[in-house]
Amino acid sequence: MSIQPRKQRKARYNAPAHARGKYLSASLSKDLREKVGKKSLPVRSGDKVRVVRGDFKGHEGEVLTVDYSSYKVTIEEVTLAKPDGTSSFLPVDPSNLVIIEADLKDDRRIKNKGDN
Repeated sequence: MSIQPRKQRKARYNAPAHARGKYLSASLSKDLREKVGKKSLPVRSGDKVRVVRGDFKGHEGEVLTVDYSSYKVTIEEVTLAKPDGTSSFLPVDPSNLVIIEADLKDDRRIKNKGDN
């Protein structure tokens, strides 16, 4: 495996669908880290997250969608007002999120993350 940034980017952009979930991981809150025993988990719709970087820092909300093609997540509280008065969701990078509440009913979700 190469450490060259151009090859890392190419691998990310050309990743197959089944491997894209790995790039959509967010770190866990301190409480969840102790409970799960891992530092991060892939983000899923239905998880409650907090934005820790960017203009919406501090906002909390439920994950509505996870976009595997653009590696972005939409959150219910993170919206922008458009000039015509309507609002639209602002896609957020999962690296700027912390998972506060995760759906841990699925045992494979914790096992499949790896050694992290």
